[in-house]
Amino acid sequence: MSDEELKTILEAGTYAPTGRGAQSPKIVVIQNPETIKEFSAWNRSYFPNEMPEDMDPFYGGKTLLIVLANSELPTYVEDGVSVLSVLVNASHAVGVASCWVHRARDEFSSKKGKALLKEWGIPESYEGIGHVVLGYADTEAPEPQPRKEDYIHYVD
Repeated sequence: MSDEELKTILEAGTYAPTGRGAQSPKIVVIQNPETIKEFSAWNRSYFPNEMPEDMDPFYGGKTLLIVLANSELPTYVEDGVSVLSVLVNASHAVGVASCWVHRARDEFSSKKGKALLKEWGIPESYEGIGHVVLGYADTEAPEPQPRKEDYIHYVD
């Protein structure tokens, strides 16, 4: 992915709606392959069942985005989820594949996670909301599932 595509995706994420316009979430960008590999193993360790060592929850993505949000705000989870959604949609808009990956909350509530926050200069009140991994898919994307008929309800 080009620097321009990444910049576009990240900037879009900063425009995600947040409660009271507080803009509290932070997007951590990781592109070092070894660091991404370490985060992949760490994320895999939180799977609810045993996973093979070669299973990569980040699907070989070349850029890892971690969304954190300030738990001192009442809408921090919603704010972080809003950023994750915008990042995924923005990546699609510029032709970059993405995948939203969970377990950031587990990671950043751990001792190691708190130490990383401190190392990165991010207050301990920030919690992991999710990851977005970016790259180019090596297969065609599947067709979206049909939308449920009762997805939208009109009321008077």
